[in-house]
Amino acid sequence: MGSDSHHQDGVGVPDELDRLWTPHRMAYISGANKPADGTPGECPFCRVPGLDDEEGLVVHRGEVSFVVLNLYPYSPGHLMVCPYRHVADYTELTEEELLEVARFTQRAMAVVRSVSGAHGFNIGMNQGAIAGAGIAAHLHQHVVPRWAGDQNFMPIIGRTKTLPQLMDETRRLLAKAWG
Repeated sequence: MGSDSHHQDGVGVPDELDRLWTPHRMAYISGANKPADGTPGECPFCRVPGLDDEEGLVVHRGEVSFVVLNLYPYSPGHLMVCPYRHVADYTELTEEELLEVARFTQRAMAVVRSVSGAHGFNIGMNQGAIAGAGIAAHLHQHVVPRWAGDQNFMPIIGRTKTLPQLMDETRRLLAKAWG
């Protein structure tokens, strides 16, 4: 088979996309740091509050919840708001937890917007493994900043995917802006 056969079946044909490798996402894909059985002792969201802010990527701590950078971000400044209590379902939150998670989500948007000029946000939580929750045993609200032309158009039009800032620098900037 000559080189022409490779072009016919797509093998060896460049797709003209630039590659910016993000190997930190592979740990997420392979299941690193995910609790095996949902017990608090194996849960990263239960472990993080016991770490110092820098090591745990904690941006802010409240009375019943905390804000942490996503270790495997979809975009720079991707935060998660988590109750300290190991609880899986949104309907199980106490009134105090519900209020603080909502307030911290609102504040996270304002802080990320002030630091990075985000144009919009995806906010939400996946309830249960079947709904896409990577760590279903401990509820966490995602706050994902978005910019015009970021994830949707960069890979298609710009042929590039970028995460332009190191995690510790992002955490430091957000924690400082949080006040």
